[in-house]
Amino acid sequence: MKHEKKYILIADDEREIREVLTLLLAGEGYEVISVENGVAAAEAACAEIDLYILDVNMPGQNGFVTGADIRRRFETPIIFLTAYSAESDKVMGFAAGADDYIVKPFSNVELLMRVKAILRRGKASVPDTESRSSAGRLVLGDLILDKNSQSVSKDGQSIALTYTEYKILELLLSNRKRIFSLDQIYESIWNDNAVGDSAIMVHVKNLRKKLGDNSRDPKYIKTAWGRGYYVD
Repeated sequence: MKHEKKYILIADDEREIREVLTLLLAGEGYEVISVENGVAAAEAACAEIDLYILDVNMPGQNGFVTGADIRRRFETPIIFLTAYSAESDKVMGFAAGADDYIVKPFSNVELLMRVKAILRRGKASVPDTESRSSAGRLVLGDLILDKNSQSVSKDGQSIALTYTEYKILELLLSNRKRIFSLDQIYESIWNDNAVGDSAIMVHVKNLRKKLGDNSRDPKYIKTAWGRGYYVD
């Protein structure tokens, strides 16, 4: 049976940051596992972890490599911490499987808000289509997004999405035929100013792959060239 408390693993080579984050998150009722490098984080990764917070600039094995390693094994949400805010750095983070990207220095309130937003979704589960209300479901052909369980299925088969992929799909399905620019998608999900279009393009590419969508002739997420993405 899945544990009731949420487990968060922190990896940062700066002891002070580990201590601050541990106190902050433990004070909110989370169980915190703290390690000082990427190798230790990858070794500690397991199905019981609900969220990973990884520093990018760690010696030996950086956060991007660690995140990609964890993402190959688990769909658990990942937040990257970094001092770099350039678009190229964020694209690398999202390509490595990040669900969010927080730039140092950050406020404790902001970090907690993002942690709680991601953990509210939790891990993907198979929706019970027999008992769920249709009011909580968004249907597109054989694709079903269940807002109640915050899960996605296709032909009755569960599709494991990251938090960000789920939010993009939910946004588009909730606003059928409306074209969202890349900036609008970014700002809607992260409540932050867009840093360029590459990050969203990476997420849409990954989302299409998981949905089995052909980017040249998409069935689900369509491209309005020069304008953005939409669903019919």
